[in-house]
Amino acid sequence: MKTLKHIFERNRQWATSVKEKDPEFFSNLVAQQKPEYLWIGCSDSRVPANQIIDLPPGEVFVHRNIANIVVHTDLNCLSVIHFAIEVLKVKHIIVCGHYGCGGIAAAMEDQDHGLIDNWLRHIKDVRRFNSELLAGLNEQERLDALCELNVKEQVNNVCTMPIVQKAWKKGQELSVHGWIYNIKNGLLRDMGTVDSAD
Repeated sequence: MKTLKHIFERNRQWATSVKEKDPEFFSNLVAQQKPEYLWIGCSDSRVPANQIIDLPPGEVFVHRNIANIVVHTDLNCLSVIHFAIEVLKVKHIIVCGHYGCGGIAAAMEDQDHGLIDNWLRHIKDVRRFNSELLAGLNEQERLDALCELNVKEQVNNVCTMPIVQKAWKKGQELSVHGWIYNIKNGLLRDMGTVDSAD
């Protein structure tokens, strides 16, 4: 049985380094979780939320799945959003997609990918809804555009959720952001923000 000893060693080195820089870091972290941000991003290993926005542990509540999809049938994602709004009282929900997304690329293909095809159906719907816009683009442009359109669709899905609508009706401070991350240069781009039910 492999125990991945090298990962545990890296963990010890990291914990030691953090304590050397800030001896109170872990005791402060244990005290309470009060992030202002909920990050809904892709599971892609090249897109780690905390590192991209340079915030330490405890500052960002994170949910990740293939292609940063938010749908009303995903109880995991819905529970994360509910907890973030009702318990943590986050002020910002960030839906962050990224260029070069493998899930988006797979949804553009007309071939069988197995079980994941059920999940990719949501992206295929976004592609179908925007077929005219995507028609005149070359393959790379289509991939990039679908990554962006998917973020916009998922932002819309977040905004129409009853828990989000309820928070806005109560006057809770809550903004929903659509961002896209460029792996080639490490930069984020804001694709728009929704601040209320209007």
